[in-house]
Amino acid sequence: MLSKSQIKLITSLRLKKHREKHNLFFAEGPKVVKELLESTFVVESIFATTAIPGIDEKDITRISEQELKKISDLKTPNKVLAVFSMPVTKELQLSGLTFVLDDVRDPGNLGTIIRLCDWFGVENLVCSKETVDCYNPKVVQATMGSLARVRVHYLDLGPFLKEQTKSIPVYGTFMNGKSIYKASLKENALVVLGNEANGISTEIASLITHSISIPKFGKLQKTESLNVATAAAICLSEWHRTTER
Repeated sequence: MLSKSQIKLITSLRLKKHREKHNLFFAEGPKVVKELLESTFVVESIFATTAIPGIDEKDITRISEQELKKISDLKTPNKVLAVFSMPVTKELQLSGLTFVLDDVRDPGNLGTIIRLCDWFGVENLVCSKETVDCYNPKVVQATMGSLARVRVHYLDLGPFLKEQTKSIPVYGTFMNGKSIYKASLKENALVVLGNEANGISTEIASLITHSISIPKFGKLQKTESLNVATAAAICLSEWHRTTER
């Protein structure tokens, strides 16, 4: 049974200001919830309409499907919703390849990029402060649990990149950069991807040391651009293909 105060709290967590106020976020669905439960995230409460394999029944508060609909952010609620504490972000320690997002706004794109980082073994993802919050319910859902294994850092990108250019290459994805298939890709590097509509901002572009692009191969050459998550997937694949030779 859910109280009115519980419903009010959980639904308020759809907004960033309330997540920050309460230091809480929620995740939905058996797979995502179990992935986070098996990580270092601290769970506050678990609400489910039925028994969930892999989750101790004594830790679950049983609710009705109607109650789950009231707190869910999904069009079709999926059995379980859990509320977690937002962890304290650890100090960023760069190692290997690190992706940097400049003002990526779409939750689905960020969630997919986090999942891609997990797949390709990228431990750190650096985001501008304007990039969508990684604890947005739609981002959490799109990560499919990968949020448990990728550290997401929100920084002022200008000072951060200025410092990093002193020691490691900073690649940026542009429409007119050098083909990624011909570029010299370094194992220890930063790769910057930009906003869905405007690409990398002028300020950040000035800090890029290596401009790269994903060339078009279609005969008509009419496609304007790639989705930022698709571009991230191609970059990650090519980086690993090249640096693991």
